[in-house]
Amino acid sequence: MRTIRAFTLFLSALTMVASAQAQVLIRITTPPPPLPVYVQPVIPGPDFIWVPGYWAWGEFGYFWVPGTWVRAPGPGLLWTPGYWGWHDGVYTWRAGYWGPRVGFYGGVNYGFGYTGVGYQGGYWRDRVFVYNTAVTRIGAVQITNVYNKTVVNQTTSVTNVSYNGGPSGLKAQPTAQDAVAAQDKHVPPTALQTQHHDAAGKDRALLASVNKGKPAVAATARVGELSGHGTVAARALEPRPHPAKLQAGPRQDRRGDATKMAGAPGPKHVNRNPKAQPHHDKKNNP
Repeated sequence: MRTIRAFTLFLSALTMVASAQAQVLIRITTPPPPLPVYVQPVIPGPDFIWVPGYWAWGEFGYFWVPGTWVRAPGPGLLWTPGYWGWHDGVYTWRAGYWGPRVGFYGGVNYGFGYTGVGYQGGYWRDRVFVYNTAVTRIGAVQITNVYNKTVVNQTTSVTNVSYNGGPSGLKAQPTAQDAVAAQDKHVPPTALQTQHHDAAGKDRALLASVNKGKPAVAATARVGELSGHGTVAARALEPRPHPAKLQAGPRQDRRGDATKMAGAPGPKHVNRNPKAQPHHDKKNNP
């Protein structure tokens, strides 16, 4: 009995160290579920930075930590989300952190400016954060430091995969800029973020085994508030057609009927005038 108790205390200590020191100590053989789809809550005020939701591991398996708005621990600091990575047959959690620039987070597309590379939701200008309204929900909140810039995803296709590596995970690798960001001085999650994480771990409704990957509280406007006004629920995942099915139509009809139905231009007009230049006629003649 004493041996079991001592081992339990040892595991608890490891979990605490993982949260505080952002070390890779959690080792899971089952990949996390896909990221749920949800709408970002309206920002509660100026100088809040969006921290996307993520799947965490607890006593009863994976549970969802809702995305939320958080004040940075200091001006000029940006949030690098944590991510799950596959290594030597297990999935390990790399905890997020605050720093002067956004580092590598596995290529996971968390949305709302976190496209898998960097953060396009805003930037610091002196001691004021400026928001990109193309990806940030300002609502009726009085925020004057804004701009609008369309965000282009860095990957060729947007998926809900929530981990990097392994047979079915994302294949992103750290860039030279990520290597520089890794050498920056990092600040661990704030006390409110830790409380937010712990509260989510105690909410049975946030367990993946209970909500089937669609949590009723996918995001919240204020950190630590997991119920009531300001929370949003996950929506059903939108099915994406298989690439082979997208190409099946045009390939089946060699007369161009399917191409015309898809809105593509028809064959070019060929100049049959014998006085025309021969190379033009040969080039355009299908």
